[in-house]
Amino acid sequence: MTYSISGKTAIVTGAANGIGLAIARHFIERGANVMFADIDEGKLDAELGDLTRDEGPARYFAGDLCQKLTIANLVSATVDAFDRIDILVNASRQIALSDPLCSDDTPIEDMLRQNVMSGLKLSQIVARRMVAQAARETAEGSGTAGSIGAIVNLSNIAAQRVQPELLAYSVAMAALDQTTRSLAVAYAPHRIRVNAVAFGSVMSMSLQNGLREHADWRGRIVAGTPMGRIAPASELTEAVQFLASDAAGFVTGQILTVDGGRSLIDAVQVPGH
Repeated sequence: MTYSISGKTAIVTGAANGIGLAIARHFIERGANVMFADIDEGKLDAELGDLTRDEGPARYFAGDLCQKLTIANLVSATVDAFDRIDILVNASRQIALSDPLCSDDTPIEDMLRQNVMSGLKLSQIVARRMVAQAARETAEGSGTAGSIGAIVNLSNIAAQRVQPELLAYSVAMAALDQTTRSLAVAYAPHRIRVNAVAFGSVMSMSLQNGLREHADWRGRIVAGTPMGRIAPASELTEAVQFLASDAAGFVTGQILTVDGGRSLIDAVQVPGH
């Protein structure tokens, strides 16, 4: 069995830049139809260019996915464009520093809303769509015995590491991991798989921005990573493709760590990206 996703339709959130964009582009290159979703319409338009022709494999949808109506509109737009949804990649994520001594709960609330709740609500709507289309295909005699859909969440090793300045982000990533496991069990009877990729030492947009301001971070991250390097986003996209493909047909509720071994050692105060 191969990792093929050719002919499948995927929604990828956070697809205007960074890792989300890399995943969406990778899926296009592997033969999938992809709805690029992000709040930044200008960047989506600039990045996609001619890919969004009516007959092409790519479309984009711009909107705030913290809004329930926007989520419903995204699903409708994807079905209108490609007639189905097979894969959802929740790659939209924001990272923010917070002060553990501050009594203001806003940073944690924002991180949970942006990094957990929006993806959860989208997953619920997409899962219902997957179940409905599977029922239709079974009635038509074209259904399959395997999984009917795959959801992949983008997590981070911050969920398992303690860095006080990343309190809000770490709490959100831990919540995302538990959401992944819980949805995996809940959706298993419907033959929908839910997994996550937790990354660290991968060149994300937030890490790129951090390295511009803190040149010393690179050496510290490399020193804190057993494989001794920062990986390009392409090494993360391959892991996401595996979990989205039929090759992972009996894999659900798993958090696949892609971090060059970094989470295996006790490196103190290495920036959490």
